[in-house]
Formats: sequence, C-alpha cells, structure tokens
Amino acid sequence: MPASTNDAPAEKTRLQAFLAHCGVASRRACEQIILDGRVSVNGAVVTELGTKVGQNDKVCVDGKPVHLENRKCYVLLNKPAGFVCSSSDEKGRKIAADLLRDSYKERLYNVGRLDMYSKGMILFTNDGDFAAKLSHPSSQIEKEYIVETSQDVSEEAARKFEHGLRIDNVFYKCVRCEVLKPRKIRIVLIEGKNREIRRMLESQNIGTRSLVRVRIGNVNLDDLRPGEHRDLTPAEVKGLLELCC
Repeated sequence: MPASTNDAPAEKTRLQAFLAHCGVASRRACEQIILDGRVSVNGAVVTELGTKVGQNDKVCVDGKPVHLENRKCYVLLNKPAGFVCSSSDEKGRKIAADLLRDSYKERLYNVGRLDMYSKGMILFTNDGDFAAKLSHPSSQIEKEYIVETSQDVSEEAARKFEHGLRIDNVFYKCVRCEVLKPRKIRIVLIEGKNREIRRMLESQNIGTRSLVRVRIGNVNLDDLRPGEHRDLTPAEVKGLLELCC
C-alpha cells in the first residue's frame, strides 16, 4: 500500500494549498490554475490567491468538484519514451499519468518532468507539500541519468559539462559526468533546466540516442521495467524530504 498520512488541513486555508491537498497539482501549479480563472468556490469563479476555503466550501476546477484526499500517495513510474509529463495535452499525445489510473483512484500529478523522448524515473504524488519541497530550487536533490550518444564523448567534453557551458545565454552545469564508454555517459544534475543534457551535448555536436533517468536523490530505478510503477517506501519518502533540508 502507498505510504499515507491524514494531515489534511482542518481549518480554513489558502485556496492554492487546499487544491494541492486535493491532489489537483503542486501548489505553484495550483496558483496558475487559479489565476487562469479555472477555479470556482461555492459557484463563483475566484482568481484571488489569498482566498481561504474550508472543507465545507464547494470547490471546483474546470467545473468538476475536488475534495481533500485522506490517503497520501508517493509513486515511482518508469516512464517510457513517447509520454508527456502533464495533466492533459492539446496535441493528443500520451500522458504519463494515464499509466497509473488503473491502480490509483487518487488524483496524482508528476513532481518535475522528463521530456517526451526521455525515459526513466518520474515521481507522482497527491501531497502538495511533498511536491513543493522537492520542486523548490533550494532542494539540491541529485538526479542521475544514463545517456547513449550518437558520437563519442571525450573526457575533455565531460570536463566542460562539469565546469559549465553558456548556451544561448543560459548557463548549464552538471555535478558529475563520467564516460562509461565512448558513446555512453553517466551524468548527474541538480537543477535540471529544460533539455539541459541534450543542449550540452548538442553544443559539442553530439546527438542523444537514449536518455534514461535512473536515480532521484536516495531513490533508484533498479529493475523497474518501462511502464511499470511502484509505491515509494516510507523510508524513501523520509529520505527525499531530508535531502531537501
């Protein structure tokens, strides 16, 4: 069974926090959902982030009622290539969260992202506080990837990635880059900007054939196969939160 707690707020709380506790999205994402006019409280659309609500208020997102969830879920999915990390997709692409719908009645959302062509670890939860702590820039949680390339990666290039590169006015820097084979590297990031690894490789005229995230902090992908998922253990959840401190 998933690790669970029953720590839902009993008093009135800010709308974005309430939505996060309902498993709608992370608290930051819920703020944008409110600003976009997608939330109503007791029949009236609300766009004020300071609005406070309680369990007796009727809160809807996109016209659908949302409710506080008693069970907190923490799930690890091995995302296959071809799935996007979003709650919906206007282009009709496959959604990673759909791989969990048969196993969980709770509304789960991804913590962080992998691009459509990348594979490996992605975490899902309905715990807004957990998602906020892991997603905060100060969390400094390591994310490890195994990358297969279309050209050889030299030790010189690996050192460049560790020292940092400025590409199109954006600075990219990894924690470690280890050349396992001429066309296979292990790379560790902390911040994880959009397409960071691919952009660093492209700057050295190196293409990416396969990119798999194999570790997030203290949690490893191990032998979980593509498309499979498992619940995080209480020790893993505790360890991830401790790494955020």
